[in-house]
Amino acid sequence: MDEASRRPEAPRVWRPRAVRMVAYGLGLLIVATMVVLAALLPGDWRFMDRVLLVGLGAAIAAVLHLLARPRLVAGPDGVTVVNGIRTHVLSWAEIVDVRMPEGEPWPSVDLSDGTTLAVMGIQSADGDRARAALEEFRELVRRHGEAPEPDRG
Repeated sequence: MDEASRRPEAPRVWRPRAVRMVAYGLGLLIVATMVVLAALLPGDWRFMDRVLLVGLGAAIAAVLHLLARPRLVAGPDGVTVVNGIRTHVLSWAEIVDVRMPEGEPWPSVDLSDGTTLAVMGIQSADGDRARAALEEFRELVRRHGEAPEPDRG
């Protein structure tokens, strides 16, 4: 296998695996528990009480969905960073560097305007998978984000 065949290509999507499994599994468990609990409640509980109990389970599952929603999408024209509630669309030229110091839960990108942006689509809880994703993203940033050196000859 040559070097060119191992290079990551855009479009590419990264999502955290461990957090998604826990959040969606827990959400499903909570909703199922609330449905069973609503069905088994004593007869003096009214219908609306039961509906609200299931609604509470659905609301908790919706909050858990926000934890599982993060992703990083690298396309040919730029990068989309989805973090819980907010979505950021960046061009490749806006990304200066990608950093993930040891012990940090997710990487951050340094932007050309001097700010940083957390990238929760890659999470250190995924171990080797996260390290590989980070290297792929760094390679794409190097390839798409850097301008060619001027000809000084």
